[in-house]
Amino acid sequence: MGQNPDDMFGDENYPAYTIGQAAEMLNTTQDFLRRLDEAKLINPHRSSGGHRRYSRYQLRLAARARQMVDDGTALEAACRIIVLEDQLEEALRQNEKQ
Repeated sequence: MGQNPDDMFGDENYPAYTIGQAAEMLNTTQDFLRRLDEAKLINPHRSSGGHRRYSRYQLRLAARARQMVDDGTALEAACRIIVLEDQLEEALRQNEKQ
């Protein structure tokens, strides 16, 4: 039996959005989202047909990258900064648990 829709869509990591929906939500292009995949900032889930599916968490990362690029940061640099910020945040969370 499948997951309850409330459980799936309440999960920020559930790949609920197509590339078209994601691009529209972020007011960007599908090509920009593909470039984020190539830059390894986000790795969208692939449907059985090979179509990209994005989670809310991935859309937040993409929105951060879009803002940085709009502000003049090179795409590759923006992706690296976001990855490092997320790694730092995770390390700080782990330190608080100890």
